[in-house]
Amino acid sequence: MSRFFALRPRTIAVSTLVLLGVGAWLYLREGTAAPDLGVVPVKRGDFSVTVTTSGELRARKFVQITVPANAQEAEAYQLKIASLVPEGTVVKEGEVVAELDRSPLAAKVQEVSLALQKAEAQHTQAQLDTTLTLSQAREDLRSMQLQLEEKRIAKDQAVYEAPSVRRQAEIDNEKATRGLAKATTDYKTKTEQAVAKMREVGADLERQRNRLGTINDVMAGFTIKAPAAGMVIYVKEWNGRKKTAGSQVSPWEPTVATLPDLSQMESITYVNEIDVRKLSVNQSVAIALDADPSKLLKGIVVQVANVGEQRPNADAKVFEVRVNVEVADTTLRPGMTTSNAVLTQTVKNALFIPLEAVQSDSGRTFVYRKSGGTISRQEIATGAMSDDEVVVVRGLTADDRVLLVPPVNGLKMAFVPLTGGPPGVPPTDTGLGGRKIDITPPRSGTLK
Repeated sequence: MSRFFALRPRTIAVSTLVLLGVGAWLYLREGTAAPDLGVVPVKRGDFSVTVTTSGELRARKFVQITVPANAQEAEAYQLKIASLVPEGTVVKEGEVVAELDRSPLAAKVQEVSLALQKAEAQHTQAQLDTTLTLSQAREDLRSMQLQLEEKRIAKDQAVYEAPSVRRQAEIDNEKATRGLAKATTDYKTKTEQAVAKMREVGADLERQRNRLGTINDVMAGFTIKAPAAGMVIYVKEWNGRKKTAGSQVSPWEPTVATLPDLSQMESITYVNEIDVRKLSVNQSVAIALDADPSKLLKGIVVQVANVGEQRPNADAKVFEVRVNVEVADTTLRPGMTTSNAVLTQTVKNALFIPLEAVQSDSGRTFVYRKSGGTISRQEIATGAMSDDEVVVVRGLTADDRVLLVPPVNGLKMAFVPLTGGPPGVPPTDTGLGGRKIDITPPRSGTLK
């Protein structure tokens, strides 16, 4: 008996080693995967391809609140918002919305006032000069008329005088006649000169008066009032920041704020150049609000930009996409952030699997298919692809199951090529878009 108990530990150790060896041999022969790799069935149904983007609500129609329209005439090119009512304030028509800084025009008023005073003085001086000049010219003309009359009388009296005396009287009369004619012509010229001078100083005087009047009108318009009733919404500058107190406005960008029509809203979003090719006008959009994710709204794509642009916070060029909200909602406000799911494609009765289950090696697209206790590499042809799933055109059936994570030594397992084509070469497009794909998950269409 003691001998039996002495041999028992050795027998147990040998048996344990034999069992472990047999188990390892069976594992390597069958290629069985670990139970925790994650196995999912192939799905069948309608497959939808969506592009998800984030956007911002704004009103399709709105009334602009702007700086005075004639600000440029007053040489006011850069204006500063001194005060602005809080965003979201509901105002009535005629209520004060903003005040602009008047200091730049205050100096301009003083400058133009001095110019106006100088113009008025010049106008008065020209009037006095003209009065004196023409008065003297009229007096000289009258004296020459009297002289001519004297010479004419002397000529008539010289009829009975000696010939030399008569000739001298005739010469004096002719000189007086010619002098009067010249004085008359000079008087007309001086009158025209006086009129031109008065017109010149008068034009300068009127110009200065108009400048001062325009500046005063513009300064009166620096108290900006609401052109209609509505809710005040701030506008954004080129860098995406909202215009507030202290921001600059100009005649070229005159809008201070807007009064939107809240019954007609749209979501403005920017899509990267990879996803924009999938979008087109009239595609359906499911709109969700970040402020209330439970509320879903229907939308439709109404415009896709043809030219990309570089946004301040984007690394690549993006394209602006406008999505109309089809149903009015009184709770919507401009500036709300939205999540837009654009339905770009629907494949009826399709087979599809998670995108992470698809593998690629040496130009071949395949999955790890599990059948019973064995796993094999099954080549597949893929079709439409969403953010997390892809359609399988060929290679799998609705009864198959695939692994989400490659097993250990997976690339050494048997490769099953697609039938109907050369081994290891994916078939051509079969109508649903079967093609080799890039397994890298697509980037989100959101570039804000």
